[in-house]
Amino acid sequence: MLVSTEECLEALRCPRTGSKLARVSPDVLKTVCPETAEMTYRVVDGKPVMIDFSESVFSEGDILRSNAASPIERKHYGRLTRFFKKLLSPTKKSTVANVNRLVDDLQTTAARPAKLLVIGGGSIGQGMDPLYEHREISVYSFDVYASPLTQFIADAHQIPLPDDFFDAVVIQAVLEHVLQPAQVVSEIWRVLSDKGLVYAETPFMQQVHEGAFDFTRFSESGHRYLFRWFETISSGANGGPGTQFMWSVDYLIRSVFRSMMLGKLAKLAFFWTQYLDAIIPARFAEDGASGVYFYGRKAQAPISPKAIIAHYQGAQGRHA
Repeated sequence: MLVSTEECLEALRCPRTGSKLARVSPDVLKTVCPETAEMTYRVVDGKPVMIDFSESVFSEGDILRSNAASPIERKHYGRLTRFFKKLLSPTKKSTVANVNRLVDDLQTTAARPAKLLVIGGGSIGQGMDPLYEHREISVYSFDVYASPLTQFIADAHQIPLPDDFFDAVVIQAVLEHVLQPAQVVSEIWRVLSDKGLVYAETPFMQQVHEGAFDFTRFSESGHRYLFRWFETISSGANGGPGTQFMWSVDYLIRSVFRSMMLGKLAKLAFFWTQYLDAIIPARFAEDGASGVYFYGRKAQAPISPKAIIAHYQGAQGRHA
Protein backbone atom coordinates (compact mmCIF):
# COMPACT_ATOMS: atom_id res chain seq x y z
CA MET A 1 0.00 0.00 0.00
CA LEU A 2 1.25 3.49 -0.81
CA VAL A 3 2.23 5.53 2.23
CA SER A 4 0.94 9.09 2.48
CA THR A 5 3.06 12.09 1.51
CA GLU A 6 2.95 13.29 5.13
CA GLU A 7 4.26 9.95 6.38
CA CYS A 8 7.01 10.08 3.78
CA LEU A 9 8.01 13.60 4.87
CA GLU A 10 9.22 12.18 8.16
CA ALA A 11 11.78 10.09 6.30
CA LEU A 12 12.98 12.63 3.70
CA ARG A 13 16.56 13.89 3.88
CA CYS A 14 18.51 16.59 2.06
CA PRO A 15 20.00 14.90 -1.05
CA ARG A 16 23.24 16.91 -0.70
CA THR A 17 23.91 16.74 3.05
CA GLY A 18 21.70 13.93 4.35
CA SER A 19 20.23 16.31 6.95
CA LYS A 20 16.68 16.10 8.23
CA LEU A 21 14.13 18.57 6.91
CA ALA A 22 11.50 20.84 8.39
CA ARG A 23 8.55 22.49 6.67
CA VAL A 24 8.87 26.27 7.01
CA SER A 25 5.84 27.05 4.84
CA PRO A 26 3.35 25.04 2.76
CA ASP A 27 5.66 25.40 -0.22
CA VAL A 28 9.15 25.20 1.30
CA LEU A 29 11.25 22.64 3.20
CA LYS A 30 14.67 23.39 4.65
CA THR A 31 17.46 21.48 6.37
CA VAL A 32 17.60 21.61 10.16
CA CYS A 33 21.16 20.45 10.87
CA PRO A 34 23.24 23.40 12.20
CA GLU A 35 26.50 21.73 11.14
CA THR A 36 25.77 21.99 7.41
CA ALA A 37 24.88 24.79 5.04
CA GLU A 38 21.16 25.52 5.00
CA MET A 39 19.38 24.09 1.95
CA THR A 40 15.80 24.78 0.90
CA TYR A 41 13.50 22.70 -1.30
CA ARG A 42 10.27 23.71 -3.00
CA VAL A 43 6.98 21.84 -2.72
CA VAL A 44 5.07 21.73 -6.00
CA ASP A 45 1.41 20.73 -5.96
CA GLY A 46 1.98 18.98 -2.63
CA LYS A 47 5.11 17.09 -3.80
CA PRO A 48 8.52 18.02 -2.33
CA VAL A 49 11.08 18.53 -5.11
CA MET A 50 14.12 16.85 -3.53
CA ILE A 51 16.72 17.43 -6.26
CA ASP A 52 20.18 18.96 -5.93
CA PHE A 53 20.05 20.77 -9.28
CA SER A 54 23.81 21.45 -9.27
CA GLU A 55 24.32 17.69 -9.76
CA SER A 56 21.38 16.86 -12.03
CA VAL A 57 20.44 16.95 -15.72
CA PHE A 58 17.18 18.55 -14.66
CA SER A 59 16.55 22.27 -14.28
CA GLU A 60 14.73 23.76 -11.32
CA GLY A 61 13.22 26.42 -13.56
CA ASP A 62 11.80 23.84 -15.95
CA ILE A 63 10.26 21.83 -13.12
CA LEU A 64 8.69 24.89 -11.49
CA ARG A 65 7.41 26.31 -14.79
CA SER A 66 5.84 22.99 -15.77
CA ASN A 67 4.41 22.38 -12.28
CA ALA A 68 6.59 19.26 -12.11
CA ALA A 69 5.14 17.70 -15.26
CA SER A 70 6.99 14.86 -16.93
CA PRO A 71 9.81 15.99 -19.25
CA ILE A 72 8.61 13.24 -21.61
CA GLU A 73 5.06 13.22 -22.96
CA ARG A 74 3.01 10.57 -21.16
CA LYS A 75 0.26 9.39 -23.48
CA HIS A 76 -3.23 8.55 -22.29
CA TYR A 77 -4.51 5.47 -24.07
CA GLY A 78 -8.07 4.72 -25.07
CA ARG A 79 -9.57 1.24 -24.80
CA LEU A 80 -8.57 0.16 -28.33
CA THR A 81 -5.07 1.59 -27.98
CA ARG A 82 -4.64 -0.14 -24.62
CA PHE A 83 -5.63 -3.43 -26.28
CA PHE A 84 -2.93 -3.09 -28.94
CA LYS A 85 -0.38 -1.91 -26.39
CA LYS A 86 -1.05 -5.00 -24.28
CA LEU A 87 -0.83 -7.16 -27.40
CA LEU A 88 2.58 -5.67 -28.31
CA SER A 89 3.89 -5.57 -24.76
CA PRO A 90 2.27 -8.18 -22.50
CA THR A 91 3.47 -8.59 -18.93
CA LYS A 92 6.43 -10.96 -18.97
CA LYS A 93 6.23 -14.27 -17.11
CA SER A 94 9.64 -13.63 -15.54
CA THR A 95 8.37 -10.35 -14.07
CA VAL A 96 5.30 -12.03 -12.57
CA ALA A 97 7.39 -14.84 -11.08
CA ASN A 98 10.05 -12.50 -9.66
CA VAL A 99 7.54 -10.05 -8.14
CA ASN A 100 5.64 -12.90 -6.51
CA ARG A 101 8.91 -14.23 -5.12
CA LEU A 102 9.83 -10.79 -3.80
CA VAL A 103 6.47 -10.53 -2.02
CA ASP A 104 6.95 -13.97 -0.48
CA ASP A 105 10.53 -13.18 0.60
CA LEU A 106 9.45 -9.94 2.24
CA GLN A 107 6.82 -11.81 4.23
CA THR A 108 9.41 -14.22 5.62
CA THR A 109 12.44 -11.95 6.12
CA ALA A 110 11.22 -8.41 6.84
CA ALA A 111 9.42 -6.75 9.70
CA ARG A 112 5.78 -5.95 9.03
CA PRO A 113 4.83 -3.83 7.32
CA ALA A 114 7.85 -4.18 5.04
CA LYS A 115 9.15 -0.91 3.61
CA LEU A 116 9.66 -0.96 -0.17
CA LEU A 117 10.98 1.83 -2.41
CA VAL A 118 9.96 2.13 -6.06
CA ILE A 119 12.40 4.19 -8.13
CA GLY A 120 10.71 5.61 -11.20
CA GLY A 121 7.26 5.03 -9.76
CA GLY A 122 5.33 7.69 -11.67
CA SER A 123 3.22 4.87 -13.04
CA ILE A 124 2.74 1.28 -11.90
CA GLY A 125 5.16 -0.85 -13.89
CA GLN A 126 4.17 -4.02 -15.69
CA GLY A 127 3.56 -6.84 -13.23
CA MET A 128 4.10 -4.63 -10.17
CA ASP A 129 0.48 -4.47 -8.96
CA PRO A 130 0.96 -7.09 -6.18
CA LEU A 131 3.43 -4.77 -4.45
CA TYR A 132 0.89 -1.95 -4.27
CA GLU A 133 -2.02 -4.21 -3.33
CA HIS A 134 -0.35 -6.01 -0.43
CA ARG A 135 -1.49 -4.69 2.95
CA GLU A 136 1.77 -5.59 4.67
CA ILE A 137 4.05 -3.75 2.23
CA SER A 138 4.43 0.03 2.68
CA VAL A 139 5.34 1.50 -0.71
CA TYR A 140 7.44 4.66 -0.98
CA SER A 141 7.71 5.95 -4.53
CA PHE A 142 9.42 8.75 -6.44
CA ASP A 143 10.08 9.87 -9.98
CA VAL A 144 11.43 12.95 -11.74
CA TYR A 145 7.89 14.25 -12.23
CA ALA A 146 4.76 14.56 -10.10
CA SER A 147 2.24 11.73 -10.09
CA PRO A 148 -0.59 10.51 -7.86
CA LEU A 149 1.59 7.42 -7.29
CA THR A 150 4.61 9.30 -5.92
CA GLN A 151 5.17 11.06 -2.61
CA PHE A 152 8.08 13.23 -3.78
CA ILE A 153 10.22 14.15 -6.80
CA ALA A 154 13.90 13.19 -6.86
CA ASP A 155 16.91 12.25 -8.96
CA ALA A 156 17.96 8.64 -8.30
CA HIS A 157 21.64 9.63 -8.26
CA GLN A 158 20.95 11.20 -4.84
CA ILE A 159 18.08 9.40 -3.11
CA PRO A 160 16.83 11.76 -0.35
CA LEU A 161 16.19 9.02 2.21
CA PRO A 162 18.13 7.59 5.19
CA ASP A 163 20.69 4.79 5.21
CA ASP A 164 19.48 1.23 5.92
CA PHE A 165 15.83 2.28 5.71
CA PHE A 166 14.18 -0.11 3.24
CA ASP A 167 13.59 -3.83 3.14
CA ALA A 168 13.43 -3.82 -0.67
CA VAL A 169 13.95 -1.58 -3.70
CA VAL A 170 12.39 -2.05 -7.14
CA ILE A 171 13.80 -0.27 -10.21
CA GLN A 172 12.09 -1.28 -13.45
CA ALA A 173 13.06 0.27 -16.81
CA VAL A 174 14.93 3.16 -15.15
CA LEU A 175 18.69 2.46 -15.22
CA GLU A 176 18.84 3.14 -18.97
CA HIS A 177 17.59 6.66 -18.23
CA VAL A 178 20.27 7.69 -15.70
CA LEU A 179 23.70 9.10 -16.56
CA GLN A 180 25.58 7.12 -13.92
CA PRO A 181 23.92 3.76 -13.24
CA ALA A 182 26.67 2.65 -10.82
CA GLN A 183 25.99 5.69 -8.63
CA VAL A 184 22.28 4.90 -8.59
CA VAL A 185 22.96 1.28 -7.61
CA SER A 186 25.29 2.54 -4.87
CA GLU A 187 22.42 4.65 -3.55
CA ILE A 188 20.15 1.61 -3.63
CA TRP A 189 22.71 -0.31 -1.56
CA ARG A 190 22.92 2.59 0.91
CA VAL A 191 19.18 2.89 1.59
CA LEU A 192 18.67 -0.88 1.94
CA SER A 193 18.79 -2.54 5.34
CA ASP A 194 21.13 -5.44 6.03
CA LYS A 195 20.16 -8.33 3.69
CA GLY A 196 17.70 -6.00 1.94
CA LEU A 197 16.38 -7.07 -1.47
CA VAL A 198 16.64 -5.40 -4.88
CA TYR A 199 14.78 -6.21 -8.08
CA ALA A 200 15.84 -4.53 -11.34
CA GLU A 201 14.79 -4.80 -14.98
CA THR A 202 16.86 -2.98 -17.60
CA PRO A 203 16.95 -3.04 -21.44
CA PHE A 204 19.79 -4.77 -23.30
CA MET A 205 19.24 -4.94 -27.09
CA GLN A 206 16.45 -2.40 -27.24
CA GLN A 207 16.36 0.81 -29.25
CA VAL A 208 16.38 4.31 -27.80
CA HIS A 209 13.14 5.42 -26.20
CA GLU A 210 12.38 8.65 -24.33
CA GLY A 211 14.82 10.48 -26.59
CA ALA A 212 17.35 12.70 -24.81
CA PHE A 213 16.71 10.89 -21.51
CA ASP A 214 17.95 7.47 -22.70
CA PHE A 215 21.65 6.70 -22.14
CA THR A 216 22.70 3.13 -21.35
CA ARG A 217 22.23 -0.61 -22.01
CA PHE A 218 23.46 -3.77 -20.21
CA SER A 219 24.11 -7.38 -21.14
CA GLU A 220 23.05 -9.96 -18.56
CA SER A 221 26.56 -10.30 -17.12
CA GLY A 222 27.16 -6.54 -17.29
CA HIS A 223 23.93 -6.00 -15.39
CA ARG A 224 24.98 -8.56 -12.80
CA TYR A 225 28.34 -6.78 -12.34
CA LEU A 226 26.55 -3.47 -11.96
CA PHE A 227 24.94 -5.09 -8.88
CA ARG A 228 28.23 -6.56 -7.70
CA TRP A 229 27.60 -5.47 -4.09
CA PHE A 230 24.63 -7.85 -4.02
CA GLU A 231 24.31 -11.62 -3.78
CA THR A 232 22.44 -13.16 -6.69
CA ILE A 233 19.09 -14.74 -5.99
CA SER A 234 18.11 -14.88 -9.66
CA SER A 235 19.08 -13.19 -12.93
CA GLY A 236 18.45 -13.67 -16.62
CA ALA A 237 16.65 -12.49 -19.74
CA ASN A 238 13.49 -10.43 -19.45
CA GLY A 239 12.23 -10.45 -23.01
CA GLY A 240 14.28 -12.56 -25.41
CA PRO A 241 15.40 -12.36 -29.06
CA GLY A 242 11.81 -12.62 -30.32
CA THR A 243 10.84 -9.47 -28.44
CA GLN A 244 14.05 -7.79 -29.56
CA PHE A 245 13.28 -8.66 -33.20
CA MET A 246 9.82 -7.10 -32.92
CA TRP A 247 11.39 -3.86 -31.63
CA SER A 248 13.96 -3.93 -34.45
CA VAL A 249 11.28 -4.24 -37.14
CA ASP A 250 9.53 -1.18 -35.71
CA TYR A 251 12.68 0.96 -35.74
CA LEU A 252 13.87 -0.29 -39.14
CA ILE A 253 10.61 0.66 -40.84
CA ARG A 254 10.22 3.98 -39.02
CA SER A 255 13.82 4.86 -39.98
CA VAL A 256 13.53 3.90 -43.66
CA PHE A 257 10.18 5.62 -44.18
CA ARG A 258 10.63 8.40 -41.57
CA SER A 259 7.29 7.40 -40.07
CA MET A 260 6.60 6.33 -36.50
CA MET A 261 3.11 5.18 -37.53
CA LEU A 262 4.47 2.81 -40.19
CA GLY A 263 6.94 1.48 -37.64
CA LYS A 264 4.13 0.71 -35.21
CA LEU A 265 2.13 -1.03 -37.95
CA ALA A 266 5.18 -3.16 -38.84
CA LYS A 267 5.62 -4.00 -35.17
CA LEU A 268 1.99 -5.06 -35.01
CA ALA A 269 2.49 -7.30 -38.06
CA PHE A 270 5.36 -9.07 -36.28
CA PHE A 271 3.92 -9.08 -32.74
CA TRP A 272 3.85 -12.88 -32.80
CA THR A 273 7.67 -13.10 -32.79
CA GLN A 274 7.75 -12.26 -29.08
CA TYR A 275 6.06 -15.59 -28.36
CA LEU A 276 9.06 -17.41 -29.82
CA ASP A 277 10.88 -16.43 -26.61
CA ALA A 278 8.99 -19.24 -24.86
CA ILE A 279 10.89 -21.88 -26.87
CA ILE A 280 14.33 -20.25 -26.81
CA PRO A 281 16.75 -21.79 -24.25
CA ALA A 282 17.97 -19.36 -21.58
CA ARG A 283 21.63 -19.49 -22.70
CA PHE A 284 20.60 -18.21 -26.15
CA ALA A 285 17.95 -15.82 -24.84
CA GLU A 286 20.36 -13.96 -22.55
CA ASP A 287 22.87 -13.14 -25.31
CA GLY A 288 20.15 -11.76 -27.59
CA ALA A 289 17.70 -10.44 -25.02
CA SER A 290 15.57 -7.36 -25.33
CA GLY A 291 16.03 -6.83 -21.59
CA VAL A 292 17.55 -8.42 -18.49
CA TYR A 293 16.68 -8.68 -14.81
CA PHE A 294 18.54 -9.03 -11.52
CA TYR A 295 17.08 -10.09 -8.18
CA GLY A 296 19.51 -10.01 -5.30
CA ARG A 297 20.27 -9.42 -1.65
CA LYS A 298 22.51 -6.72 -0.15
CA ALA A 299 26.00 -8.03 0.62
CA GLN A 300 28.92 -6.61 2.58
CA ALA A 301 31.55 -7.27 -0.10
CA PRO A 302 31.45 -7.13 -3.91
CA ILE A 303 32.11 -9.96 -6.30
CA SER A 304 35.53 -9.76 -7.97
CA PRO A 305 36.16 -8.82 -11.62
CA LYS A 306 37.17 -12.44 -12.29
CA ALA A 307 33.90 -13.66 -10.80
CA ILE A 308 31.88 -12.04 -13.56
CA ILE A 309 33.65 -14.23 -16.15
CA ALA A 310 32.79 -17.27 -14.06
CA HIS A 311 29.21 -16.00 -13.78
CA TYR A 312 28.80 -15.95 -17.56
CA GLN A 313 30.49 -19.29 -18.07
CA GLY A 314 28.51 -20.86 -15.24
CA ALA A 315 25.23 -19.57 -16.65
CA GLN A 316 26.08 -21.01 -20.05
CA GLY A 317 26.90 -24.33 -18.44
CA ARG A 318 23.75 -24.43 -16.34
CA HIS A 319 21.59 -23.60 -19.35
CA ALA A 320 23.28 -26.05 -21.74
